[in-house]
Amino acid sequence: MRHAIITAGTKGLGKKMTEHFLNKGYSVTATYRHDQAKAEELLEEFPEHKHQLHIEHLDTMNVSTINQAIDGAYKRFGRIDCLISNAGPYIFERKKLFDYTEQEWHEMVRGNLDASFYLLKKCLPIMRSQQYGRIVFLGFQGVDHSSGWIYRSAFASAKVGLASLMKTVALEEAENKITANMVAPGKVIDEMKEANIVSSKKITTTETPIGRPGTGEDIARVVGYLSDEDSDMITGSVVEVTGGLDVIHRHL
Repeated sequence: MRHAIITAGTKGLGKKMTEHFLNKGYSVTATYRHDQAKAEELLEEFPEHKHQLHIEHLDTMNVSTINQAIDGAYKRFGRIDCLISNAGPYIFERKKLFDYTEQEWHEMVRGNLDASFYLLKKCLPIMRSQQYGRIVFLGFQGVDHSSGWIYRSAFASAKVGLASLMKTVALEEAENKITANMVAPGKVIDEMKEANIVSSKKITTTETPIGRPGTGEDIARVVGYLSDEDSDMITGSVVEVTGGLDVIHRHL
């Protein structure tokens, strides 16, 4: 049975990814940062998948928790086939670079870019030994072109660096049958992060050109496709899932 690690996989977009992989027959290790009780509710929410689901604590700002989470996941399932790097801090307040504190800058870079380095350092040796691996990072629209994102300078800088890291790893690890890609969600907010496509199609008031708001299921389906055994011809790619909405420039 294939095993996927999904960071921040207990709520929001990550929860829909966890659900998607469980339904595909994978074992899943879903990580949480703060609320352990809420995370463990997943075991009750998916009773038919209890034997497939494992919960671990992981804080992207704390290297020891990254190492412990990967060790715990590997100990439970004996392999790591997919790494879905979904966790990472984000500052919702819209402000210019001038107004960022040094702590906020370091949190964005350490939590999004540095954490990915440590995740890879733990997972790649296992994937190499298996001669198989699927790695998917989460980015943002335009990350593939180093787009400037007004009021999001620190987060955008970290994710652009991560996109380059992803492409490099894709080249370096292809010989080990390991792929690496990035999914760039559009506007998926609030309750829509855990919503499905069917419910989204009932909503007509949306700024998304396709005519419905984006959902967690939209993102999970693409992540799942890139993680499939037969998707090995797709590596080093950024796949945008935006419904046609220009997220970067809509506030200009």
